Amino acid sequence: MSKPQIVWLRRDLRMADNPALHHAAQAGPVVAVYVLDDERAKGHAYGGASRWWLHHSLESLGKSFGKRNARIILRRGDAVEELCRLAQEVGADTVHANRHYEPWWRKAQSELKERLDLQLYDGNYLLPPGAVTTGSGTPYKIYTPFSKATLEQLPPRDELPEPETLSSPDTWPASDALEDWHLLPTKPDWAGGMRDFWTVGEDAAHERLAWWTDRVEVYDEGRNFPSVDETSQLSPHLHFGEISPVQVWHALKDRRSAGWKTFEKELIWRDYAQNAICQFPAYATQSYRDEFDRIEWRDHTDEAAADLEAWQQGLTGYPIVDAGMRQLWQTGWMHNRVRMIAASFLIKHLLIDWRVGEQWFWDTLVDADYASNACNWQWVAGSGVDSNMFVRIMAPLTQSEKFDAAGYIREYVPELKHLPDSEIHDPADGRRGRYPDKIVGHKEGRERALAAYKAAKS
Repeated sequence: MSKPQIVWLRRDLRMADNPALHHAAQAGPVVAVYVLDDERAKGHAYGGASRWWLHHSLESLGKSFGKRNARIILRRGDAVEELCRLAQEVGADTVHANRHYEPWWRKAQSELKERLDLQLYDGNYLLPPGAVTTGSGTPYKIYTPFSKATLEQLPPRDELPEPETLSSPDTWPASDALEDWHLLPTKPDWAGGMRDFWTVGEDAAHERLAWWTDRVEVYDEGRNFPSVDETSQLSPHLHFGEISPVQVWHALKDRRSAGWKTFEKELIWRDYAQNAICQFPAYATQSYRDEFDRIEWRDHTDEAAADLEAWQQGLTGYPIVDAGMRQLWQTGWMHNRVRMIAASFLIKHLLIDWRVGEQWFWDTLVDADYASNACNWQWVAGSGVDSNMFVRIMAPLTQSEKFDAAGYIREYVPELKHLPDSEIHDPADGRRGRYPDKIVGHKEGRERALAAYKAAKS
């Protein structure tokens, strides 16, 4: 009988179109394992919202394995050591895994390759990171030419079917109980809004894709209006690998609408973000542009502490910002247009370092992706390799009215729901009731930010 084949699961929690699982199932009995390794990621170990999603995703995938008389082994500790220990326990020589590009996983993959037969596959992106290069063979730094070159190389690979059967080892190794990892919040249980908002798992991801297939045509314009929210909400499913971008692309490829073309570019942005962290592994903690290290950011632990707390709690006095931050806290997700507004407000109106915001989003987003989160924050800040200019400061009140956010504000800032559309974006002082005043004026915040940037540049 063939030796057991270990499948190392990470952000690829699906049965179908999973290259590592597909190839392992063809080679012998499958022992799938998920190792909760918080130490390697250090400051980017999963935050609270991601841990909530991870629990339910592993639970869902475990049921899928159970239907095939198989199981997922759960271990906690150093991933390389646990995989080597497991290989010895079951008599395995080979570990199958889909490539991951976060710096800690790249290091772990290199270490594991020195100790076991590690077979790596490309499974989580449209095209393998590093496959799209300039004419001279160097990686792209700017998104637009990267996107054009990616489009020229599409279509992606074909989808892989889920294994019809999974052979089991003679005996199953020991496994942690998922409940013992305490990934779910209990004291207090703050996840009620997320339970109401999300259904987690591979089946839920495909149900969402089926719904999105009928809606993608309106995405080009609809994506900008948070009150109607014409977005796919596939991001956490893609992040945890409950569905692959290849599956999404093939499901939508025959669409001819502007909405699909715009959405396709969003899928390419995910590839671009991985391309960025392959070149700049510390992109989530280091500004690409040197002048941003000279900006005199306000101290978020001292002088700006109250402002940071107001931003986190959705009490800034700017309804569109506060609606977004409260949606984030309640659901673990925020509309993309509002993410940009809220991020810009923190960086420029409050003059707080973008990395503080990156960490807050990392802890509170269910789709907190190391590469995408970093690229998005550095784009808004103006500090990234490809980014908006710092001096382009989003006006939240104007954005709110332009993109008709009245309904969105009423949903997440109920203190203002009595106001008409003409007033709700920027309520007069006497009409705010219990809703707070602005913590900083738009003009004041803008001028302070521009002065700080000018000083850093000089």
